[in-house]
Amino acid sequence: MAEFEIKGMDSLKAKLQKLPGIFHDAIWDGAFDVAEKAEGYAIKELQSSIKHGNGELARSLKYEVVEKDGKIVGRVWSDNAVAWYRELGTGLVGQMSPKKLPDGFEPSYRQTPWFIPADKVDVDLNEVYGMPVITIKGKKFYRTKGQPARQFLTPAIDQTSSEADKIVANRINRALHDKLGG
Repeated sequence: MAEFEIKGMDSLKAKLQKLPGIFHDAIWDGAFDVAEKAEGYAIKELQSSIKHGNGELARSLKYEVVEKDGKIVGRVWSDNAVAWYRELGTGLVGQMSPKKLPDGFEPSYRQTPWFIPADKVDVDLNEVYGMPVITIKGKKFYRTKGQPARQFLTPAIDQTSSEADKIVANRINRALHDKLGG
């Protein structure tokens, strides 16, 4: 009967025991990379498409990574109400405009026109959006049926989703190399 000895078994076991933590941390860091990249794409889209803005909407974007039901999840969002209006559109115009919505999400839209006091906005909405100006009892208003959806978050998330696997895989490979040697 031949005998043999496997050298380095203790070292191998120690490295194998580290793997779950290494993978978790690398996936966590990768999720941050993906969320940050999505935020960057959204900002780029906003900056290329907003003519009359001060950057407030782009600065309102936030991202985080959380654990939910045993999964690591990245989130990108804005608390600014204008983000919702821009992403989904408003009124009848928004309802009719093309947009990508998550399955089961059906926003409701105002079905009647409304008025915006001209003295409450910083830009000429007739010049910018073609909203007609109406004078009622000496006060000027813009009349609107809404604005089309001008999505910036959804395309950013879609673009980043196609890159996410590679981003996370790079984080995992780097972590394995750094923590276990390569």
